[in-house]
Amino acid sequence: MKVYVLIILQFMIWSGYTFIEWLSKHDQLIYKVIMFFVFFYLAFMLGNYVTKSKRKTLFITALSLVIYTSIHYTLALYVH
Repeated sequence: MKVYVLIILQFMIWSGYTFIEWLSKHDQLIYKVIMFFVFFYLAFMLGNYVTKSKRKTLFITALSLVIYTSIHYTLALYVH
């Protein structure tokens, strides 16, 4: 149950990243990369707080990022 809740919370973090990236569409790439690492760190710290295991946290964070990215780009293909 912890993993499910953590993935949902991390989806919220990734959605926040997508929204802020959309708001800053005229920024340089380096700032977007730095912003991604800030959000990744936030998701990782939240995951580590919930699971208490760095290895499991890294796996869940990477998994949630891959799932969110695949859903995001799949929906973008259907909308455009």
